[in-house]
Amino acid sequence: MLADFVSTNRDAIIAGTRERVASRAAPKPSEAELLNGIPIFLDQLGEALVRAQTSASTDHEQLSLSAARHGRDLLRMGLSIGQVVHDYGDVCQTVTSLAVAQNVPISTEDFKVLNLCLDDAIAEAVTEFSRSREGTIADAEQERLGTLAHELRNLLNAAMLAFELIKTGRVAVSGSTGQVLDRNLLGLRDLVDRSLADVRLDAGIEHRELIAVAELVEEIEIGASLQAKVQGLSLEVSSVDRTVWVEGDRQIIAAAVANLLQNAFKFTHKRTVVALRVRATADRVLFEIEDECGGLPPGKPEDLFRSFAQRGSDHSGLGLGLSICRKAAQASAGLLHVRDLPGKGCVFTLDLPRKPPPPLLVVGGASGSGGPIAPRSGGAPNLGLLSRG
Repeated sequence: MLADFVSTNRDAIIAGTRERVASRAAPKPSEAELLNGIPIFLDQLGEALVRAQTSASTDHEQLSLSAARHGRDLLRMGLSIGQVVHDYGDVCQTVTSLAVAQNVPISTEDFKVLNLCLDDAIAEAVTEFSRSREGTIADAEQERLGTLAHELRNLLNAAMLAFELIKTGRVAVSGSTGQVLDRNLLGLRDLVDRSLADVRLDAGIEHRELIAVAELVEEIEIGASLQAKVQGLSLEVSSVDRTVWVEGDRQIIAAAVANLLQNAFKFTHKRTVVALRVRATADRVLFEIEDECGGLPPGKPEDLFRSFAQRGSDHSGLGLGLSICRKAAQASAGLLHVRDLPGKGCVFTLDLPRKPPPPLLVVGGASGSGGPIAPRSGGAPNLGLLSRG
């Protein structure tokens, strides 16, 4: 019987299935899937086959309960729905291939039971997986909305109190109370910009276009300079070659660079320098933001890019900035990484593909009127500025 064959050849079936999964192009297998997921798949299948063997008909209710439990286990292991479906198929193919290789006859009835078990198991595991995942997403979304509302209220209350004091005429707009108002209004603007970028990324809303990096940096510098001044910091921005272009959603890329600057402003030491430098190679454009925070805290640098992760002792803000930057980089076919400068600071780098500039425009906008517009003058390519590390 097929149930006995599965039980006797359990180790061989697990090894064969792992080999199939490991060679799969998509969805990519995970370590948890190879080490733990496959044995769970096979054990569930074995249980279903035994129940079918000892009863006149397949016990759909018990199989559904087992599959639902399995779906929850898969979610905790971090597997995707694609992995769930493909792994069931890989187990089935390995069982049949091994039976053929060993000349073990499988009756039509056994095949019917096997396919029925797999059909029920996939349906229930995927259903429970989806249900559990939606619950997890809903919980995370509630946490994010609650944190956002709390942060907005704090910034708005502080700005309103400062404004009320200024209205009395007892404090000067240019004094410390005015700085409090400036700081909190800037915080509100940044929080709204960051939230809008996050919504666009999650919804997959993109408007891709060719972007002149020099112009983008000039726009970002305006708001960043004001924020640096309010916080008593110095901002250094490198000149950018006017021939350097990238492609992507302008708002999303601008939000990513702005978030990296805000992160640097938040953690750099008082009265220090934050630098925004752009390095361009033949095929890449690197936006590098260097601060003087003293170096990264202990732990894995990758952990900094998780949602709600916050480094250092300052836990103000949502902890979403670097997570949004990582999503923005991925949406723009780029990378985001960090380099530690122990005892000094760190450098966050947004690494995007370089694109050739668009054809020269015509002066006046009408065909045949005037000559081509020459690129505006700018600095030379800023290469090799960060050679440390």
